[in-house]
Amino acid sequence: MATPTIAKVMALVLVCATAEGNSSLNGVCMEKERRALLSFKKGLTDPSNRLSSWSDQGDCCQWAGVHCDNITHHVVELHLGNPYDSGDIEFYKMFKLGGKISPSLLELEYLTSLDLSYNDFGATTIPSFFGSMASLKCLNLSAATFAGEVPHQLGQLSRLRYLDLGYFGSLFAENLSWISGLHSLEYLDMTRVDLSKEVQWLQAVSKLPSLSTLHLSSCQLDNMHPSDNFVNFTFLRVLDLSDNLFSHEIPIWMSNLSTSLLYLDLSGNSLQGPIPSTLSVHRKLSSLILSTNRLTGQIPDWLGQLRQLKHLILQDNSFYGPIPRTLGNLSSLELLDLEDNKLNGNLPKNLGLLSHLEALFIGYNSVGGIVSEVNFAKLSNLKVLSLSSTSLILNVSSNWIPPFELEYISMSSCKIGPKFPVWLQTQASIKLLDISQSGISDTAPDWFWDLASGIQLVELSGNQIDGDISETLLNSSVVSISSNRFKGQLPHLSRNVRVLSAGNNTFSGILSSFLCRKLNRMNNLEVLDISNNLLSGELSECWMYWQSLTHINLGNNLLSGKIATSIGSLAKLESLHLQKNRFIGDVPSSLGNCRSLGLIDLGENNFTGVIPSWIGGSTSLLVLRLRSNSFAGNIPKSFCQLSSLIVLDLALNNLSGTIPICLNELSAMAQTPTPDDVHFEALEYDYNYGYYEENLVLVIKGRESEYKRILKLIKVIDLSTNNLSGMIPTEITSLLGLRYLYLSNNQLVGNIPENIGNMVSLESLDLSRNHLSGKLPDGMSRLTFLAQLNLSYNFFSGRIPLGTQLQSFGAPSYIGNANLRGAPLSNSCTTVVPKPVGKGGDESKPLWFYSGMAPGFAVGFCGVCGVLFFKRDWRHAYFQFLCDMKDRIYVAIMLKVNWFCQKIKSSNNAQLKASERDLS
Repeated sequence: MATPTIAKVMALVLVCATAEGNSSLNGVCMEKERRALLSFKKGLTDPSNRLSSWSDQGDCCQWAGVHCDNITHHVVELHLGNPYDSGDIEFYKMFKLGGKISPSLLELEYLTSLDLSYNDFGATTIPSFFGSMASLKCLNLSAATFAGEVPHQLGQLSRLRYLDLGYFGSLFAENLSWISGLHSLEYLDMTRVDLSKEVQWLQAVSKLPSLSTLHLSSCQLDNMHPSDNFVNFTFLRVLDLSDNLFSHEIPIWMSNLSTSLLYLDLSGNSLQGPIPSTLSVHRKLSSLILSTNRLTGQIPDWLGQLRQLKHLILQDNSFYGPIPRTLGNLSSLELLDLEDNKLNGNLPKNLGLLSHLEALFIGYNSVGGIVSEVNFAKLSNLKVLSLSSTSLILNVSSNWIPPFELEYISMSSCKIGPKFPVWLQTQASIKLLDISQSGISDTAPDWFWDLASGIQLVELSGNQIDGDISETLLNSSVVSISSNRFKGQLPHLSRNVRVLSAGNNTFSGILSSFLCRKLNRMNNLEVLDISNNLLSGELSECWMYWQSLTHINLGNNLLSGKIATSIGSLAKLESLHLQKNRFIGDVPSSLGNCRSLGLIDLGENNFTGVIPSWIGGSTSLLVLRLRSNSFAGNIPKSFCQLSSLIVLDLALNNLSGTIPICLNELSAMAQTPTPDDVHFEALEYDYNYGYYEENLVLVIKGRESEYKRILKLIKVIDLSTNNLSGMIPTEITSLLGLRYLYLSNNQLVGNIPENIGNMVSLESLDLSRNHLSGKLPDGMSRLTFLAQLNLSYNFFSGRIPLGTQLQSFGAPSYIGNANLRGAPLSNSCTTVVPKPVGKGGDESKPLWFYSGMAPGFAVGFCGVCGVLFFKRDWRHAYFQFLCDMKDRIYVAIMLKVNWFCQKIKSSNNAQLKASERDLS
């Protein structure tokens, strides 16, 4: 907010300077005007008392924010804008004025400038009497939280030169016809004012003869095509139409804009097509911002003719082809942002000649090739270098000294290694460093950790960097060194560290020595991820020293013993991973004190006892994974209170009893999409320049997969492989958003609920190996998203409901249900009768051959049939094998028949068409 605010203040000073140029703090104000100001103050709230100088005594020309004319002593300006914008939130709240604006301001007949910006008038309407303040030249109501319709009376201010109604608030205007009365208007800002109902907005504003600056960002505009195909902006210098709803090509009329246009911002729309060559007429452009659209084609060469261009931002489009070499002609360029497109080819070497360039963003493209010292030859002013997610190969000499001193380095996925980049040693001003997945397989030198102590974010993950950093003191706010080969004990932490992501290394030692280390006790750590290492020992009672922790991942280590009760002191804890360790015993009740828990993963351990009922009180819980433990007892009914739950995995335990019938109260699973009141803060942690994502391993469709970014989209209930009994509750069919339901390997009985067809989001359903019976509900054929189905080894009967979905699964989905029939199964097994041997048979065999055949047949028959008679499971398997073989043969024959019929049909169609041609 700081930069736009500074720009606005400069514009306000330039546009609102009084014509006489004699505004002063000197002079004695008029008594009528003094009383008017006091009356105005009486209606205001002033929490910081910044209007304390406004009193019954003294000269009002000396009051804070009041400016009087030096000759006439009339009040001509009121500068009461908040001195702090929303970027300084605490001071902004403290210094904002509010309350009711008194009509006493009408007594200030000579007032030319009124600034109430960045205050808080509580969603009240803009006073219509402002339109009667005929002397006003400047009216600044920016971010003052007004609401309602913009009063058309403002159109009476014929002398107004500056009007700012933008930013915070809920203002709207159904039409802009009133704006035609503002003949003198030079500056108009209506950012975030809803203009969706005004279809003639372009004609309205283009009739303002003196307009030089127009900001209509985020106004819900959807059309830039004028009805009369003519737009006249004679003096326009600044045009900002960003963040609207335009979804067409950049219109031709933009070539008719003033050739003195300096600033054009069309970002954040859905504009299509190429950048039109008609924009090349604007040779004085200093800023061209077209980011976050759907623009296509190649970046045009003619952009290199805009020699005064300082900011070229084309990020987040679909531009393809090489980066034009002509961009190297833009000698004034300070910012070049081409990120997140489909660009390819090499990085033009002449970009290294842009001596004024301060920020270069090329990342997230298919740009490749070798980058050497030549590409950076003259970039002495470069502060930001972003080349992440490209195929660039950095090939510089080991003694290279760059001409720049960078503050922001993002080179993730570039080829930098195998040696650790020595040139980083010369970059003493770095605030952010990301060289993750850059092919480095070297030891991190000692000088690097000294350099890193002054860097806010250090991202080294996904390399093969090694070294023992047991005695290293980490000082960066964010340290990500995961997926490397660091070893030894965990490093020391300073109070500055907020995030430590050190998973997938070979750190070892006793965890308690890290948690209880005296140097680490005074920490402010919020994210601790040391999963997938070789850490051992028990969880100590030192958690009280880690009160800032919100995310803990200790999964897949060698930890053992019970969970320390002191973990319940972590009041801010949002996620806890302890999976794949050797923990034993009960889950401590103290963990119930962590009221903000959104993710609990205790899977693959040796926990025993019952599942604690306090979990049901964690209304913010999104993920509960207790898989592969020895929990016993019933599923607590309190789980039905988990309205935000999207993952419930209790598989592979010793749970008994029935499935709670109140599961339909899991509202996040009952609705699709997920309700707006479900918050996902527990699954991600945002910090400057990035975020930490939670991960979770789930068994979906029979495969173990890790979920990160899409975890919030997964909705699964897995209660498989327990001792659950009773019926599948009908209420579970109310979970319309559920995507995966696994109840296999239990003792469930009864029918599949008739309403299961309502669960239209189901992608995978496994009810196998239970004692379910009855017919399959006809509604199952409505499960059109179903990609996996397993109903095997139950007691289902009757015909499989017809429908393309259920017939698309193979016989294994239904195997082990003796009385189930219909495609893809067959009704019965046919008996094959051999043909008798006649005269055409083989009659040349000797008598001993036939005499030995009978006893041999009897022995073999008895051997096979005897085994089948006494071994029930063999008998079932044998006849099922025969049925399966018959099914395969039947399917093969039908496929051949269909193919043959299609061939005949195609042939007949061809002959018919030929006959029609002959007749014609």
